[in-house]
Amino acid sequence: MSPRKECSLGTFLAGRLVEVGVSHLFGVPGDFNLTLLDQFVAYDGLQTIWTCNELNAGYAADGFCRRRGVGACAFTYCVGGLSLINACAGCYSEDLPVIFISGGPNSNDFSANHVIHHTIGLPDLTQQYRAFKEVTCAAVVVQHLAQAHHQIDYAISEALKQKKPAYIEICCNLAGLSHPSFTVPPIPMNPTLLSTNAHSLAEAVEASNKVLAAAVKPVLLGGPRLRAGSRQAAFLALADALGCAVAVTADAKGMFPEDHPNYIGHYWGSISSEGCNETVEGADVVIAVGFVRTDYSTLGYSLLLKPEKLIDVDQRRVTVKGGETFGCVEIEDYLSALAKVVSPNAASITNFRRMVHPSRRLERADTLDAAEPLTTANMIRRVQECLTPDTCILAETGDSWFNALKLNLPKGSGFEVQMRYGSIGWSVGATLGYSLGAAADGKRLISMIGDGSFQMTAQDVSSMIRFGATPIILLMNNKGYTIEIEIHDGPYNMIQNWDYVGMVKALHNGSGKLFAVKAATEPELIAALQTALKDKTDQVCFIELQLDTHDCSKELLEFGARVSNANGRPPVVQNMLH
Repeated sequence: MSPRKECSLGTFLAGRLVEVGVSHLFGVPGDFNLTLLDQFVAYDGLQTIWTCNELNAGYAADGFCRRRGVGACAFTYCVGGLSLINACAGCYSEDLPVIFISGGPNSNDFSANHVIHHTIGLPDLTQQYRAFKEVTCAAVVVQHLAQAHHQIDYAISEALKQKKPAYIEICCNLAGLSHPSFTVPPIPMNPTLLSTNAHSLAEAVEASNKVLAAAVKPVLLGGPRLRAGSRQAAFLALADALGCAVAVTADAKGMFPEDHPNYIGHYWGSISSEGCNETVEGADVVIAVGFVRTDYSTLGYSLLLKPEKLIDVDQRRVTVKGGETFGCVEIEDYLSALAKVVSPNAASITNFRRMVHPSRRLERADTLDAAEPLTTANMIRRVQECLTPDTCILAETGDSWFNALKLNLPKGSGFEVQMRYGSIGWSVGATLGYSLGAAADGKRLISMIGDGSFQMTAQDVSSMIRFGATPIILLMNNKGYTIEIEIHDGPYNMIQNWDYVGMVKALHNGSGKLFAVKAATEPELIAALQTALKDKTDQVCFIELQLDTHDCSKELLEFGARVSNANGRPPVVQNMLH
């Protein structure tokens, strides 16, 4: 065992980050965090990635966390943190344990009633802490060296335990100071994760198995909270044991192997995969695991899933048919225990196979017309041909969701959307973080990004070039916010049309590696993809797809109509006399 040496606070924190799996830290320098960043830069095993702004640093940490299970970013006080807090809120919504680290004011300023720069002009210096406390599971301000060890370990362990972001603020005059409690390498933290109540688990499994034994055609439905820990493996084991049809929600695509014989596609009401909606909603029992119900995931509250036919498995609880509820039960423990006792029932998958043709693969076009404008339908077919177990897909909010959902993922291929939070612009920073995180596994990311989204956060393509990320970015140039057009149209949904290839070439400016090209026809797209996949594997590949403004999927039209209807519900008028 290596001898432990006393070290600075910043070095201790860097050691903790590396210990839990953070190999890349994203950030932006500012005068309150410079000493802290010095400690991070000097720490062996922690690579620091500087982004163009704090929001993209947060998005990058989000993307990295999706691939590696944990992420981190660093920023300065208030002007940095309040810019980045939107990304933190997204991580909270999406159950991502990202550690948000801020430099803070000098520790002496907290009691001195000083007004300092970068603030809203009040002497109350807890303003940023209070803001982050609303969108994290743990928030600490380190003002005293003797308390730092406990505060840092508490924040990081809570993030890992609850699968939510945490906030750590460190006074700028403390980051470089040492203390006997700070050692390098640090004594392993080994955070205690949430445990299951054995009695509650046994009763939940007994009640569920009783319902399944009486079921005629049960279905297994996976949701986005399958992401964490060993939940996906436990879900797969239950699917194998039960032998029924298995679907996932749209925001859980990629969390169950799509080459599994019982996989029937994604469930999203009337815009589900072929035959999936009928199979799920026609089941007499649906085991819904980690399904998060929002207006988006329920297609404007239009799903026909009644509580009385659900076994609802969520974080820390199991509810059987809208009645009996068993608390303090972890998802993976429940799935593993249930898999050991269920009897096979293949009725739902048998019915599905009668309804749907065995091959639902995206078909190759028989002929090519070099003069025919590129369409989204042709685009998605050509992307399908590119997919291997070593490629992953990331789709931005908008029509990219619906197009990407049509892809058939090879085993081992990842898939990411930000559906609960749906922050337009998320994808650029997330592409940077995910791409760097995936490189360690030999994976390459293909990102599908709309032009309106890209305009919000475009500058961090330069960070991808600078730090050697190698994504393939498909920029969907349809000259507007197509998803907003379909929900509620107006002149505000039109955007200035950029020369996107020209812009990313300007960001490149002769430094780093970049392949950038426009594709207005299918043959041009084929040639660009072949070049990106075969000849330009060590660089950012940016392909601008020139599409018609009104070329969108039928699923987006349906989604837009239903979400618009949900948003437009009239207020319920209450009689104040009663």
